[in-house]
Amino acid sequence: MIRQDLPDRLENTIRSIGGKGTIVEICKAFWNKYEKELRISGDLFYTWQYDIRWAATELRKSKRMKSAELSEKGVWELV
Repeated sequence: MIRQDLPDRLENTIRSIGGKGTIVEICKAFWNKYEKELRISGDLFYTWQYDIRWAATELRKSKRMKSAELSEKGVWELV
């Protein structure tokens, strides 16, 4: 897994839990789904929780995730 994979995998994870969730819920689901890949991903293993926020920004830019202003505080929601 590389950083550029994260937006698609994040979208997949959010979709798998119903299309929205708190950052903690989403990170738990992401870890449960991709733990093995993260563990062997080199530096990404140590930075993925920062990089997942970057991935959320990329999803917002591509209009696949609602902007922070349109979602509840602390909730990430797909369009």
